[in-house]
Amino acid sequence: MQYATTLRTLVRAAALGGAALAMPIGMAEAQNSPSPYRLADDWAKLPDGREMGAVGKLVMAPDGNSVWAVIRCAPPPGEVALRAPATIPGLFGYECLDSELDPVVQFDLEGNFMSSFGGGLFIWPHGIGFDHDGNIWVTDSVSTNRIPAGDTRGHQVIKFSPAGEVLLTIGTPGVAGGGPDHLTAPSDVAFALNGDVLIADGHNADGNNRVIRFTVDGEYVSEFGKTGFGPSEFRALHAIATDEAGRIYVGDRGNNRVSIYEDDGTYVTSWLQFGRPSGIFIEGDTIYVADSESDNVQNPGFEMGIRIGEISTGWVSDFILYPWGNPNITLGTGAEFVTVDRDGNIYGGEPVPRHIQKYVRVRP
Repeated sequence: MQYATTLRTLVRAAALGGAALAMPIGMAEAQNSPSPYRLADDWAKLPDGREMGAVGKLVMAPDGNSVWAVIRCAPPPGEVALRAPATIPGLFGYECLDSELDPVVQFDLEGNFMSSFGGGLFIWPHGIGFDHDGNIWVTDSVSTNRIPAGDTRGHQVIKFSPAGEVLLTIGTPGVAGGGPDHLTAPSDVAFALNGDVLIADGHNADGNNRVIRFTVDGEYVSEFGKTGFGPSEFRALHAIATDEAGRIYVGDRGNNRVSIYEDDGTYVTSWLQFGRPSGIFIEGDTIYVADSESDNVQNPGFEMGIRIGEISTGWVSDFILYPWGNPNITLGTGAEFVTVDRDGNIYGGEPVPRHIQKYVRVRP
């Protein structure tokens, strides 16, 4: 106990002080302790017999009464997407290519379907977020080799009204690139204190690897980041979030770290103790990080699951183990994204094996 108390004090002094924390702060303790959460079976209910597709990001509605999810389009039984490149197994990576199913889906807190939109507008929808005005932003992270010739979808972020009306598009649809006019497989969105949209661009290790900032009207503001291993360098930005002070948290999945920046893009520190981050949610001083890819090859010593910690200290306090994870297989499973409701219940979006899991908090 004395060791833990001393370590907390040291971490509190260094957590946001500018130097990377090279130790797994609280990780082993949390990873080997009983979880205060229990799984609620069969939470999400889709209408009309729709099959659950791979789940991307989840986000709470501004009023706290519903959960919005990206659900990629699952084909009817036996259907084959003939337009897809023959070298890609199954449908992973382009599940909405030939589907008119709505990938943006709203559920109430009991998991009942409420509404949906976005059918036909995406090939591989991925990230989602609400801006300060209640509008919804969704990213299309499809890779170039999964976009059929002549298809003008992908490499874009679309802004919707809450009713699903398209208000704005950022990026050149179907065309990858850099600069202010193009995106390359953007993964996720977050919002600065002044309302600007922050885009994690992009999903692949060899992509743009930058955080690019626009006004909510689509005007380019600034950017930071490039491909690499050092500070302000990324290899596959998979998630982005902001805290109440305006700091920016980037899930740098390829580098197995959460990197933190000031609002202007100034580097602060990097955290390794949250595993291989796929999704980030922040509420007050609490950070939730979904790790769907730690295994014996990509991040040895860490298990797949959701880590919960303190922003002020960097301490990992709780861990929800993904019980079906196999560390010997380098295919990500379990929650890639995470959100939390007003009662502290956690929701995890799983691309594999295609679930929205609700974890109910059962003890303090």
